[in-house]
Amino acid sequence: MPTESDKIELSENELREIAGYAADCARRALSIFEQSLPADTRARDAIDAAHAFAGGGRRTAALRQSAWAAFRAAREATPPAAVDAARAASHAAGAAYLHPLANAHQVKHILGAAAHAARAEELVSGEDPRASEGTLEWARHHAPPAVTAVLGRLPAAPPGGGRVGEFIRDLDASLRA
Repeated sequence: MPTESDKIELSENELREIAGYAADCARRALSIFEQSLPADTRARDAIDAAHAFAGGGRRTAALRQSAWAAFRAAREATPPAAVDAARAASHAAGAAYLHPLANAHQVKHILGAAAHAARAEELVSGEDPRASEGTLEWARHHAPPAVTAVLGRLPAAPPGGGRVGEFIRDLDASLRA
């Protein structure tokens, strides 16, 4: 198992696969954000930017800015479900900037979009834990090879993070199995 200070290899193809996966996960909760804030395009823009990168686009400052814009949208949103949906979008665009460090925090960057999308669904359902099952199951079955390969180079997901942290740890464990 790598130590926290070890560097890992990350190919551009792996970053593309991870960003595409994260964008697909985040898109599952996009309507939750858009129903709350229909005029705010920042979450959609971040997901679209991540998909563009995954499809062969360049890793540009605009992509990074879209991740930060979705992060700001999450900070400005009021409904908790919309907050998590915007965070999922932010993680999707941010996945293109995964650091080549064997740091457990990087697991959050890989699986954060799926975990936040699942939490958004759970919140919009009134905290019904069954509401998140579809997205989490989808995330398990649609993870591309790059997700499991890169997770295998990283320490396990870190503790903490509340319900989203639980989702990240559960996904991490199941994808490593």
